[in-house]
Parts: sequence; C-alpha cells; structure tokens
Amino acid sequence: MLLLLVGVYAYGGLYGINVLLRRGGSYWVSVTEDDPRLSASMRLALQAKTLTVTAGDFKWREIRPGFDVAELPVLAEGVSVDHLLLARVEPSRFRFIVRNAPTADRELTDWMDMLGAVAVINGSYYSRRGLPDTPFISDGLALGPQDYDARHGAFVSMSGKATIEDLAGKTWRDVLRDADDAMVSYPILIDAEGRSRVNGDSRWLANRSFIALDRSGRIILGTTKDAFFSLERLASFLKNAPLDLTMALNLDGGPVACQGIALDDFRRDFCGEWELAVRDEQLKLLTGGFGRRRWALPIILAVLPK
Repeated sequence: MLLLLVGVYAYGGLYGINVLLRRGGSYWVSVTEDDPRLSASMRLALQAKTLTVTAGDFKWREIRPGFDVAELPVLAEGVSVDHLLLARVEPSRFRFIVRNAPTADRELTDWMDMLGAVAVINGSYYSRRGLPDTPFISDGLALGPQDYDARHGAFVSMSGKATIEDLAGKTWRDVLRDADDAMVSYPILIDAEGRSRVNGDSRWLANRSFIALDRSGRIILGTTKDAFFSLERLASFLKNAPLDLTMALNLDGGPVACQGIALDDFRRDFCGEWELAVRDEQLKLLTGGFGRRRWALPIILAVLPK
C-alpha cells in the first residue's frame, strides 16, 4: 500500500492521493453503443445521430432580483432526453469569482459552505495535480500555464462586471491583464457571429457545463442532467434554444459537471456521473473506483452577493 501511495503521489501529488483515498480513483472501460452501462439517452445519441433536437417549454423563476433559475427540457423527436439546469445572473447585482483547490478535498457543498456562495459551478480544465490547465486569475493572482496558445474564450470578472471574451485575434494576456478573476476555457460553443468552434468526435458524450452571455448582459450558467450531448450537438441546441445567447463557452464536463445553488428558499445540488470518450476508435466509459463520494472540484466559478 505504501508503494502504491508513493507512486500515486509522484504522479499526481496530493490531488492524486486524495482522489485515491476518497473515491478509489477512476478508470476507462470499453463499451458498445448499446451497452446497458450507458444511460438510455447516451445510447439513443450514439445510435440515432440525425435526431431532431429541440427545447421544451420552460419558464424562468426569479429567486431574487437579478437571479433567476430554470430547468430546460431537451426533446429528441418530441421525447425528453435531457434537461439543462440553468441560472441567470445580473453582474450588477452579484459578483463572480474563480478559485482553485489542487488538494482534491472540496466537493460542491464544501465550496458552497466555505465561500458563502449563492451558486457554484465547476470551472475549466485542470492538470493531473489539480492545478489550472489554462490561464487563470483568482483574486488577482495569476495561476496556470504562462506559455499557452488560447484561441477560444475566457470568462472575465473585473471592476464589478463580468463577461465572456472571444480570444480570436487577441492575446489572453491582454484580456486577463486587469481581471480580478478569470479563466480561459474551450471550445467556444457560440461566438458573436452565431458560429460554433467545436471540433471533436460526435461520440464523445458527457454531462456538460457551460457559461454563456445573453443580449441583456446577464451571465447564464448551465449544466446537463444526463449525457445526451456531444459538444457539437450542444452548440447547435444552445444556438436555437430560447435563451437569447450572444456567446457560450464550454467548461469541463463529466463527473465534475456540477452546479449548486443556495439562495433564499431555493436549493439545487447536482453533479454529473457520465463521460464517454473515443480512444483508438473504441468507446471508453469513465468508471469510478470503490468509493461512493462525489468528485472533488479543483476549479470552480462562484456567485456571491454584492
């Protein structure tokens, strides 16, 4: 056991140790398109790639001025296959921060309690040691790689404002220079021209998280309850959904696709469980080890009252 822990620490540092001890790590197993270990929505997405996917009826609910929630049904040929958990926030009334905990000891509720946040969603990508894998600003402190080719987007919070910046034709250093909190992520699901910059295998399915900007300047946080969406299909869905989006940026997905809300009498506490990848033309399902605990979140975006 000691040798195992030494090897895990050498590979993943304290993050790797805590992942192993808290939930037994994770591994990839080969599956087929109709494998019963996949959700019904995943099997449908794999076997019927030309489905007509539309948004069902939904209604925003105001929890507090400047903070609305909704659950948007996803319909394929009129049948429910997924739901988008949504929060819509006015940056003039709430502030946004990003944080990193490379120790793998903070789950969604831990972040909520520690920060006194009204909402938390998982952030961008991280390394095997739990550190930001993209340029990252947390409370004015620069983290993540300093040599990075960013061509998609960044969430930026500064001077009481929050937005999403398209990095095409810009340098991430210029965009993040004066930020209080910021993170680069990819791909851009919707740019200012309504185009998607997704480039990936349509068989890669997962619980998804994204951050978006609507025409009124409100920030929209979204997380899928199932894993029906490839990135390409998600981009198309968001473009046509009645959300009035001008920009949408993908965040990390899979079991870390989490969203929590605790504001007045409203509570939401959700984390995903699905990620399906393609390796050497084989479908691979991410599978947990012996532990039952939810994944820790090394990187998060939090919403706090002003």
